[in-house]
Amino acid sequence: MTSILKTVKYIYRETINKKKVEFQNIIKIKMNTKKGFTLLELLIVIGILAILSTTIVLVINPAELLKKARDSQRISDLNTVKTAIAYYVTEYGSPNIGLSTQTYSDVASVACNTLAPATTTTPTVDGEGWIPIDFTKLSGGSPIGSLPLDPNQSAASTADPAYYYVYLVDATNLTFKLVANMESTYYSSGEGGDVESVDGGNEGDLYEVGTDMTITVGGGTDNCYADAT
Repeated sequence: MTSILKTVKYIYRETINKKKVEFQNIIKIKMNTKKGFTLLELLIVIGILAILSTTIVLVINPAELLKKARDSQRISDLNTVKTAIAYYVTEYGSPNIGLSTQTYSDVASVACNTLAPATTTTPTVDGEGWIPIDFTKLSGGSPIGSLPLDPNQSAASTADPAYYYVYLVDATNLTFKLVANMESTYYSSGEGGDVESVDGGNEGDLYEVGTDMTITVGGGTDNCYADAT
């Protein structure tokens, strides 16, 4: 009887030890196994990233943001020049702001309202630039370092859409108008940030500032903002 009990105990211990070893081996195998992404999981992740990228592009619209930034620059440029010219007319004894018979622009060959295009497009402020005013004659020096240029210039002859600055004058009354074409949807006529139809000018599809908003920009067969007038 005693020998049988010893035999049973021995078998029991061996069985338990064997099961422990097997269990430990299973744990080691699982711990040493590196888990990677399955093809299906990778495809799901790629699909989610593609949807997010498309959504971001549609919502943020980087191209429109760049156009808005350029339009903000145009608005700032024209108002800066307007202030400088008004200061020149007020402060200089015998101001010469240009000819009523010419179209002044930062792009060559622009002709608005049948007015001949000026010959220079440079940004200098000594009277030789695209705005023919010698700001350096002011007692305190020129209020601007250089004349601005449209941030996304287009050639006048192929301008559709047209992006350049225009300066028109009434030499008799020493009044003027500065013009630009908004590029973004946001700042364009009839849109949320519309600055074209509410600026007080007579061209609803162009941005105009100055001291005489009745000066005609023109269009039609003229080489002047053909897409906007």
